[in-house]
Amino acid sequence: MENGRLILSLLVNNESGVLTRISGLFARRGFNIDSLSVGETQDPRVSRMTIQAAGDEYVRDQLLHQLEKLHDVLVVEAMDLPRIVARELLLVKVRAMPDTRGQALDAVTVFRAKVIDLAPTTMTMELTGEHAKLNAFIAFLEPLGIIEVCRTGVTAVGRGDYVLTKNEEE
Repeated sequence: MENGRLILSLLVNNESGVLTRISGLFARRGFNIDSLSVGETQDPRVSRMTIQAAGDEYVRDQLLHQLEKLHDVLVVEAMDLPRIVARELLLVKVRAMPDTRGQALDAVTVFRAKVIDLAPTTMTMELTGEHAKLNAFIAFLEPLGIIEVCRTGVTAVGRGDYVLTKNEEE
């Protein structure tokens, strides 16, 4: 566990109400969800959730124990941070007047971002990477005038043979 950062990976039934039950569990226990990413897996009946939270080993153990009790949770694991690849997606819209557009384009080049929308007075960029990289990109763009920021939250997958799999009990 890195500085009290937990990344939980879950395989859950892809049904209505599952997210409510999981987020409700966090709320009832007084734990905050720092970020949440959910998407369908290769099996349309199963979704994968990546939840980032803060806590020590006690918090981690409590969350794992409580999540395992939920009927819709097929697999839950606290990911081993040194063995994962974690990324976040950022969309950021900045003021991009003709006299400052070059600075915004310099940031795109340096951070390996992508311009996804260009208007006469604004520019929207897309960047994926680790949390710290996205924060640095935002800090660089702040003097230009940030209009909007949208972040997905962390999503993670194990390196190499480290795989989150569902037990085939069905």
